[in-house]
Amino acid sequence: MNLTDTQQAILAMITERIESDGVPPSQTEIARAFGFKGVRAAQYHLEALEQAGAIRRIPGQARGIRLVLAPSAPVSHVPAPSPAVPDDVLRLPILGRVAAGLPIGADIGSEDFVVLDRVFFSPAPDYLLKVQGDSMIDEGIFDGDLIGVHRTRDARSGQIVVARIDDEVTVKLLKIGKDRIRLLPRNPDYAPIEVSPDQDFAIEGLYCGLLRPNR
Repeated sequence: MNLTDTQQAILAMITERIESDGVPPSQTEIARAFGFKGVRAAQYHLEALEQAGAIRRIPGQARGIRLVLAPSAPVSHVPAPSPAVPDDVLRLPILGRVAAGLPIGADIGSEDFVVLDRVFFSPAPDYLLKVQGDSMIDEGIFDGDLIGVHRTRDARSGQIVVARIDDEVTVKLLKIGKDRIRLLPRNPDYAPIEVSPDQDFAIEGLYCGLLRPNR
């Protein structure tokens, strides 16, 4: 594992925080602890740690950093493999919640899964998020819906995306201008979100359909 001194120190911080508090530090906390000018530097080092196989980052979650088990870890600690499912069936984890309103921190991922036929979504999603709020009701996305998210960092203007702003996650309509990025609600009661240059902004995935649980 070829890491810089800074990356090794960040990895040690993540390990210590998980052991002491049960949750990893946020990108903002990492930036503050190491004197970075902004969260983008913290994000760069986290990407390097992920590429080196030291951590795994969970899309759609605030503090979504997980330590990767070392090869020498006891077998009893290795998660059981997911049961096999047919090729025409999707087994989708429910990773947390996403704001359809003001951005919120996403929940720590659950162990819940939903098994569905692939025809329900296009493109095929990688995971589900539970919607909280009503800012996307004009797109037919309501509070309590489970939305399918196709994991990608790329999106075009005019697509509905799941986006992360600093340590918060929201679902909105993406609008990319010459000098700014905006996240638009689909409810006139809500104002657009302007993404400022100093914020840690990333596309976590594309919205690709929803489920509406019985209520």
